[in-house]
Amino acid sequence: MLVLSWELTIVAVGTAPVFFWLSRFVGAKRRAIAAEAQRSTAELTAITQETLSISGVMLAKLFGRQNSEIDRFHHQNQKLSDLILRRQMTGQSFFTLMQIFFSVSPVAIYLLAGYLLVGGGVNPVSAGTIVAFTTLQSRLYFPIGRLLEVSVELQASLALFERIFGYLDIKPDISDESDAIELSPGQVAGSVRFDSVRVNYSAPNNPDSDAVGPEGMAAKKNGLESQWALDGVSFEIKAGQLAAFVGPSGAGKTTISYLIPRLYDATEGSISIDGVDVRKINLASLAGLIGYVTQESYLFHASIRENLLYGDGQASQQDLEAAAKAAYIHDRIVEFPEGYDTVVGERGYRLSGGERQRLAIARVILHQPRILILDEATSALDTTSERYVQSALQPLMRGRTTVAIAHRLSTIIAADVIYVIDRGRLMEQGTHTELLARGGLYAHLYQEQFDGGQVECYCEDGVVLSDGQIVYPDPEEAFV
Repeated sequence: MLVLSWELTIVAVGTAPVFFWLSRFVGAKRRAIAAEAQRSTAELTAITQETLSISGVMLAKLFGRQNSEIDRFHHQNQKLSDLILRRQMTGQSFFTLMQIFFSVSPVAIYLLAGYLLVGGGVNPVSAGTIVAFTTLQSRLYFPIGRLLEVSVELQASLALFERIFGYLDIKPDISDESDAIELSPGQVAGSVRFDSVRVNYSAPNNPDSDAVGPEGMAAKKNGLESQWALDGVSFEIKAGQLAAFVGPSGAGKTTISYLIPRLYDATEGSISIDGVDVRKINLASLAGLIGYVTQESYLFHASIRENLLYGDGQASQQDLEAAAKAAYIHDRIVEFPEGYDTVVGERGYRLSGGERQRLAIARVILHQPRILILDEATSALDTTSERYVQSALQPLMRGRTTVAIAHRLSTIIAADVIYVIDRGRLMEQGTHTELLARGGLYAHLYQEQFDGGQVECYCEDGVVLSDGQIVYPDPEEAFV
C-alpha cells in the first residue's frame, strides 16, 4: 500500500491505533462486568441451592417466607440478567462503531484519491492505483476487525479464567509434610497426647483464619476475635480409654476433636498419636486411623449402599450387612422396597434422625478406625432413637480409644477419664466420682443438670431425667 500511495496509506491506517486503544478499553470494561457477573452467578447458585434444598423449603414454609424467597431469587436473577446484557451491549456498541468506520473510511480514501487523481497532490495517482488500493484496504480491514473482536472477547474471558485459576492456585491449608509417614491401623494402639496446645482461629498462620472455627465463631460473637480457642491444653489419653470432654458451649471441646484428624492445625504445641506428631503422619493414613460421628451426620444424595461404601470402598455385600446389623439399622434397610439400593435423599431426609445416625455408625464400623471421636452423637435424638444409637455404639467403641464430646453429663458418667474445658483451658480431669468430690466446675455442671429439677424419677433401668433420658448405673451400659 505504501508503494502505491503513501498519502492514501496514512489515511487508511492512521486511525488503527485509536481502535486498538478502544479495543483494550472496551475489553477491560467487559472484563470487569464479566467478573461481576461471575460473582452474581455464584450468589444466584447459592440462593438456588439454599431455597430448593429440603431444609430450605421446610424453613421457608414454616416461616411463611415463600414469597420473599421468590422475590430474592428474582432480584438476583434480574441483577445477573442486567450484567449479561451490559456485557453484550458493551461489546456490540464497539463492534458496531468499528464496522461503521470500516464502511465509511473508503469514502475518505475515494475523496483523497480523486483529489490526487486530478493532480492536486505531489504524487498524482491513476484510476488503476485507486482500484488496487481499495482492494488491498478491504483485505486489510477484515483481519484487523477480527483481531480486535478476538481481543475484546479474550479480555472478557480472562475474568472467568481468573476465577477458575484463583481456585486452582489456592494452596491446601493442611497438607502432607515432605517426610510424612504412613501408619496402618494395625500399627497403632491409639493413645492420644496434647502438649501445650494453643489455637487461635484469627491468627495469621492459622490454617482457616478466614473461615473461623466453631469456638472461634463464639468468640467473634462476643467481640473477642483474638481469644484463644484453646490455651495451653495438655493431656494424654491411653489406648483403649473412653475419654470424655465436657464444658460450657464454646469452651473448646469441638476444637479438640478437630485437631486430632488435622481438620485444623494447632497454632502452638503438638498433638501426637502413639508418640508420632500428627503433622508427621500422611493425611490419607491419618484419616484411616480415625472415625468421626457428629451430632448431625452427613449422608450423600445417593443409595444406602453408596453411603456405606464411603467407609470402605472394597466392602462386600456381606460386609455391608454385618456393619448394618452391628449398627441396628439392617432391619430398617430391608424394609425399603429397594433395600440397600434405596436413595436416602438430600442429607438423608428419607430417614429419621436416629436412622441417619445408625447408618453413619455403620459407615464408621466399615472404616475400622483405631480412634473414635463422638461429637454429641446422641444429643439431638429422642429417647428411643438414643437407645438404638447407644446400642450401635457399644460394639464400635469396644477395644478402641474413644474421644467423646458431651453436654449431657449423664452420657459420660462411666468414662475412664473426664476432662473439663472452659474458655479454652483444661480446668479439671479425673473420673466422675473424683470430680464430684472436688466440688469444682464439673460438680457445678452436674448439680445444674441433676439437682436442678431435671430428675424425673428412678426406675430399675437407672435415673430418668425430665427430658426422658436414662442415666445408666451400669458402666457397661453407659456410653455417649
